[in-house]
Parts: sequence; C-alpha cells; structure tokens
Amino acid sequence: MTGQRGSRRPDVTTVELVGGVEKRALVLVDHDPRWREAYADHERRIRAALGPAAVQVEHIGSTAVPGLAAKPIIDVLVTVEDVTAEEDYLDQLLGAGYVLRVREPGHRLVRTPDRDVHVHVWEVGCEAAEDYLLLRDRLRTDPADRELYERTKRALVARDWPDMNAYADAKTEVVAAIKDRARRSQT
Repeated sequence: MTGQRGSRRPDVTTVELVGGVEKRALVLVDHDPRWREAYADHERRIRAALGPAAVQVEHIGSTAVPGLAAKPIIDVLVTVEDVTAEEDYLDQLLGAGYVLRVREPGHRLVRTPDRDVHVHVWEVGCEAAEDYLLLRDRLRTDPADRELYERTKRALVARDWPDMNAYADAKTEVVAAIKDRARRSQT
C-alpha cells in the first residue's frame, strides 16, 4: 500500500459532492431480510476489488438492523489504513462498478449507479466509523432505542427535505442520545 500513516499527506479540506445536491424521495419500508444477502454480495465485491486494502467491511445503517424500518439503501462501512491514499482503493471501487459521490475530510463515499448501495470509506480507528458500529449494535440489541429511532425516522421522512443529507442531519440529536446510552452501557 502506498499511503502509510508515517508518510501522511494532507486530506481534502472541503466537501466535494459529485453531481451536486440531489433531491430524492425518501421512503421508509419495513425491514427486508434480503438486505442481508444484498450486503453480502457487495461485501464480496468490495473485498475482491480491494483485497487487503479493505481492513474492515461491515453492514451498517438501518438495513443492518433486523426489525427496523429503513430507506431501501444498503450502507457499507469500509476501513482503510489511509483514506488520503485514494490510489489504494478508489480506482478499484470505481472499477468494481461503484461511482464517486462524496469526497470530504476523512471520508469518501461511492455508490451504485442505481443509488441503492452507499459504500462509506473511513480510516481505521476513525471515530465516525466506530460510531456507525456503536449505533448499529445498540439498535440491534435495545428494543426501546430501536423503536425511538424508527419513530423519529418516520416523523422526519414525512417532511420535505432539500436532500438526504438534511434528513440525516435532522436525526442528529436522537442518534447522539442513543450513542451516549450505548457508551454508558459499555462501562
């Protein structure tokens, strides 16, 4: 791998949203057991494309939580040693059929052309990556937080949003409270 931590290069300092803001219809559907199979197919595809550059590949987001309604978009977490070393993973993901959507400090996002799978690339040890797993695991194991999260999502999805990011930002307070409870329960 080219991008090792010792030879760290500067990361991007702005958010590049390839294709600009997209207004999309946001719809929640009941949990679909086929999401797990779809994730598994993409995990294989990603691991084949990246080999050892993919340190970790995980199913995250609401589709990874049995019993939780979700937007029918599979979210995948991939960790790499150095997110700034795009030559270690980006062209390989693009070659596997994904398209670049977001380049921002510490994070890259590629997705399928159908926009039904989002692959989030973070660096090993990144707090954001760990938070995705913390939230997923809490929602899988705590029925009260799972119900709160679904209730919040249902209320928010009924509103008009300029894009999916605005909808996601509106969930921040509830997500932070759930993660805080998860952290407290670990101690």
